[in-house]
Amino acid sequence: MIKWLLAWRYFFKRPISILAVVAVALCVFIVLVVMTVMNGLLRDFKQKNHNYAGDCIIASDSLVGFGYYEDFMGILGEQSYVEAVSPMAKGVGLIHLRQYKWDSGIEIHGIDPRLHSQVTNFADTLHYQKQTPENAFLTKYASQLDGCVTGIDVIPLGRRNSDGTYLYHEQPMRMELVISAFPLNIKGGLLRSLDLVSTKSFCYSDDSHSGLVKVDGAVVYIPLAQAQILCGMDSPIKRISSLHIRFTDGASIQSSVAKVRQLWDAFVAQNADKPGGELFSNVRVQSWQQNRRSVIAPMEKEQTMMTMLFLMLGVITVFIIFVVLYMIISHKSKDIGILKSIGAPMSNILGIFLLFSVFIALIGSLIGSVSGWIFLYKINDLEAWLYAHHGWQLWDRTVYAIGDIPNQVEPKVLAVIVGSAVLACMIGALVPGLQAARKKPVQSLQVNQL
Repeated sequence: MIKWLLAWRYFFKRPISILAVVAVALCVFIVLVVMTVMNGLLRDFKQKNHNYAGDCIIASDSLVGFGYYEDFMGILGEQSYVEAVSPMAKGVGLIHLRQYKWDSGIEIHGIDPRLHSQVTNFADTLHYQKQTPENAFLTKYASQLDGCVTGIDVIPLGRRNSDGTYLYHEQPMRMELVISAFPLNIKGGLLRSLDLVSTKSFCYSDDSHSGLVKVDGAVVYIPLAQAQILCGMDSPIKRISSLHIRFTDGASIQSSVAKVRQLWDAFVAQNADKPGGELFSNVRVQSWQQNRRSVIAPMEKEQTMMTMLFLMLGVITVFIIFVVLYMIISHKSKDIGILKSIGAPMSNILGIFLLFSVFIALIGSLIGSVSGWIFLYKINDLEAWLYAHHGWQLWDRTVYAIGDIPNQVEPKVLAVIVGSAVLACMIGALVPGLQAARKKPVQSLQVNQL
């Protein structure tokens, strides 16, 4: 009991304790705010990639693709853990907008919009046909042409506002887009020797806003059959670039991917001797994390780097607690000597100063956590006010695909931060506490120590 009373008394009687509390509170505040924002950005980015790709992807590493996909789709449709499957034909090409004499390189994604909306959140990315994604390629003003859905930033029409939102017309703009591609044969060579380029006109039918910069700025969706023709995947066997799979709710992604991989290996073994069977060697069965790791990994590395940098704040906290405890012990030699003279063991003396450091850590963490939570709760309102009055934004929304600043505090992150603060304070108190505990009564009660 005496340990608690003395630790509590030292905490309130020594004004220098305020310095330690402020230091801990400031460190907790900074780490909580930055880690919450970073974790939120990474979490949102992962979710956007998951929504874009589906749960499992069977994809070819080459532009030639692979065949016999309809047979395997039938096999997948019989599995209880598979909810939907969507084929996709990919290619690279050029897009030309005749009205504005504008050209750009694009990625061609050929899909069945109904199937693709069952596997991914493609329907949610649309603007005009959000409720009826099966009509994504239909237009009223040019029924003789197939429609195409462009990434929101593919055509630079200056529709993006300073707050990151976009301007839309009531109906899709009347635009004829000419898409050109280089069709490849089953061997990977050019399909035609004279006419090297396949060209087809499409009408603009909708926008797709996935929130992924590289997708929204480069991808144009067209009907699957048209993409196969443009990219040379329609003969001699129909081919696609990938199959996107969605599992049923509650199904484990990792175990389901393993089951799909087993099915695929068996399917390849049965069809490897067929024409085009050699293309199966380039196909991989991956979870969405594996498929999108090239874009997710850099953000995860940035998060790790930020975490390492903030470990330095813990070192600063350790140093501050060390200085505070050292100064208190130097002024409390009489108390230490009296306790030692009445038989207080070393563990009790050390325990007093460790408890003192715990009080500092807990009170500082409480202040820092509450302050950080309030700041995060108001951070978007604060940014809006700063932009309205001073034109300042944390991120330029005309450049970065970021909406509201993430501000949801995760209990696990908060617990780790508070626990780290307590540990840092105890480490800082350990050396001065051991120094006090090892003092002999005669040393503590010398006249020059009083």
